[in-house]
Amino acid sequence: MSKRVLFLAALGAVILIAVAGYAWWQWTHPGLPDGFVETNGRLEAEQVQVAAKTSGRVMEVLAEEGDFVRAGAVLARMDTRDVEAQFLQAKAQLQSANRAKEEAVANVAQREAQRILYRRQFTRVSKLNKSGYASNDQLDQTRAQLDAGEAGYNAAVASVSQADAAIEAAAATVQQIQTVLDDAILVAPRSGRVQYKLIQPGEVVGAGTAILTLLDVTDVYMTVFLPAKVAGGMRMGDDARLVLDPAPQYVVPAKVTFVAADAQFTPKSVETADEREKLMFRVKLNVDPDLLKRYETVVKTGVRGVAYVRYKQGVDWPATLAVKLPDEPR
Repeated sequence: MSKRVLFLAALGAVILIAVAGYAWWQWTHPGLPDGFVETNGRLEAEQVQVAAKTSGRVMEVLAEEGDFVRAGAVLARMDTRDVEAQFLQAKAQLQSANRAKEEAVANVAQREAQRILYRRQFTRVSKLNKSGYASNDQLDQTRAQLDAGEAGYNAAVASVSQADAAIEAAAATVQQIQTVLDDAILVAPRSGRVQYKLIQPGEVVGAGTAILTLLDVTDVYMTVFLPAKVAGGMRMGDDARLVLDPAPQYVVPAKVTFVAADAQFTPKSVETADEREKLMFRVKLNVDPDLLKRYETVVKTGVRGVAYVRYKQGVDWPATLAVKLPDEPR
């Protein structure tokens, strides 16, 4: 058998498969009733930048591109050896401030005892002076002792307040450095899939430099472009259905969460039924977060598909677009 005959046979088989696939699609989707619109799009997700809060050297990056990570998982660590030394010094200063307060409190007790003693001596000498048994010099001397005791007591009380202030300042420094140490451990702010690993261990980065890019799989949506006659009748929360190219046997429910206030030119990559209408409205169709949570480990972005939007109220969905989901992953 010649190569030409084999080629024609293979081409015929491909054509038959394509015709059969088209016939199946037409049979399962015979046409949308009035109040529905069909358009193309692809799944997207909000991107989250996991960035270094302070400048420094990246010690390790624990996640790789494509990894699915849970919220709170450690993704990277910064080099904190210098900060750890500062932290030990700050803790030592806090301990010193605590000891200084203990000494100040003990000094207050001592000064209080002296003040009580001087007050009693002054009272006795004052009575003796009135009776003529003590001289004015003795009275002046005891009064001076009492004044010195009062001053010493007040100074001791003030030193306790100063010690409290020193403790607060040292504790604030410890807390500040602890925050820096905590920020040096980069964790996933939410569950998602690592899209890009931007920095390698050992690199020195500045404050705010992104280390990883995370796709938030709890906020997945499809952006589509619809003509004004459709977008004008839509409301927030209107139902939509998504049929994805890799799994056309499933129908995923979605909601209209955004309709652009201003029209814009249709991007070249978006095909519409009416090629003559050049100004289209951007519409965002979000998948329910609770549904995404159930399938979070298998959710992928960039997948293309067809979106069906209901823009008229009171119209029932066709049976072919009834919600149909795969079994939940274990």
